[in-house]
Amino acid sequence: MDLKRRAILLMVVLSALLAAVPVTAQERFITVASTTSTEQSGLFKYLLPIYEKKTGVQVRVVALGTGQALDLARRGDADGVFVHDKEAEEKFLADGYGIRRFEVMYNDFVVVGPRNDPAKAGGRDILAALRKIRETGAAFASRADKSGTHAAEVRYWKMAGIEIEKDKGVWYRETGSGMGPTLNIASGMNAYALTDRGTWLAFKNRGELVILVEGDEKLFNQYGVMLVNPMRHAHVKKDLGQAFVDWLVSTEGQAAIAGYKIGSDQLFFPNAKR
Repeated sequence: MDLKRRAILLMVVLSALLAAVPVTAQERFITVASTTSTEQSGLFKYLLPIYEKKTGVQVRVVALGTGQALDLARRGDADGVFVHDKEAEEKFLADGYGIRRFEVMYNDFVVVGPRNDPAKAGGRDILAALRKIRETGAAFASRADKSGTHAAEVRYWKMAGIEIEKDKGVWYRETGSGMGPTLNIASGMNAYALTDRGTWLAFKNRGELVILVEGDEKLFNQYGVMLVNPMRHAHVKKDLGQAFVDWLVSTEGQAAIAGYKIGSDQLFFPNAKR
């Protein structure tokens, strides 16, 4: 074989080998549709390197509101979902889009607002607080993005006897954005807002905002995780996706979640039932 033919053959072999490398690498990742609260609180930045170091599997998170995250998974654009709206999650399962929901962790919602509390909403009663905000017409910033937090907010308004969809006014500002941007808007306009505690603890641009309502048992905020059903979408990475779910609810994963703190504040509390 002459040198020219050997060179051509070598180039063909090398090209084939190089082409195979990224394919192998690409197979070692999963996509998880999750919430802005898990991302903007800093949890994933802390948690995922621990898992990736252990397994060599990269977890790529698409952070959206819970409703959008579940829609993304319904389309087959994620291998798993990690969200916080139990009612919506159970419907996702009932419709056949998910495989067994696991509870992973919880924290709570709080209402933040101006330090001088113009609506006199402060205390432990979320429903009384919302009624006072509405009665006074104090500015309230809502995510209005079909997220788990937004779903909880709408539920609280309804429990307080206020049909917020019919009772919006200039006092009620819909941001259509994630928790971090909504808190920025609330800070800029000195408005009240409902937020998960984890994102609040990680939020720096507080201005005059402080926590005004906390401690009501209605403010409990549960997170769940599940694999997207591979019978719906054959390309779902069943084994890699389930391995991540299993790790989150394992003793090791639960300890890692508990270990995430900002200063002395623990942001999420593991409560998986194994």
